[in-house]
Amino acid sequence: MATVYTKLTADDLWKMPDDGNRYELLDGEIVVSPAPLTKHQRIVGAGFMLLVAAERAGYGQVYVAPVDVVLDEHNVVQPDVLFVISERLSIVMEKNIQGAPDLVIEVLSPSTSSKDLGDKLSTYERFGVRYCWLVSPEAEVIRRFALQGGTFVEDVPLRSGDQLTCPLFPTVSIDVATFFGR
Repeated sequence: MATVYTKLTADDLWKMPDDGNRYELLDGEIVVSPAPLTKHQRIVGAGFMLLVAAERAGYGQVYVAPVDVVLDEHNVVQPDVLFVISERLSIVMEKNIQGAPDLVIEVLSPSTSSKDLGDKLSTYERFGVRYCWLVSPEAEVIRRFALQGGTFVEDVPLRSGDQLTCPLFPTVSIDVATFFGR
């Protein structure tokens, strides 16, 4: 007897309990992440501050988790930090973001790194996120991916002493050391 598998939808996701965990939907499967560690949140804050500077310069708007990004009925994610350029702000709704952000920042942690480096990165690629930065607190490195021809291409990883910039907001930059409290 065959088992019938039904993909969950965004509506199923939004019925999940408010229990302190982050719930996401990747290809119709619920992914649960526990509350992040303090070091993780400090790095999220540094990414947020960089993108606040980009927002203040008029390039777009920054959002920090938890905010749902609805890519389609079976894919709803909550990037740690995200940015939507001014020309695409029509995807920002009152309850969530309807479509791929232009930039996402994910801070890797022991409980989420395999998901972030695997399914989540490929989901971002598939749905057209233009830039994805994966920040490793352990290695103190930022891995940067840029969408080119529908495929993510990884740029040279950045470490303390390097300047982090993005073509979406060319006049804004930050020393990578800032992400790691240096």
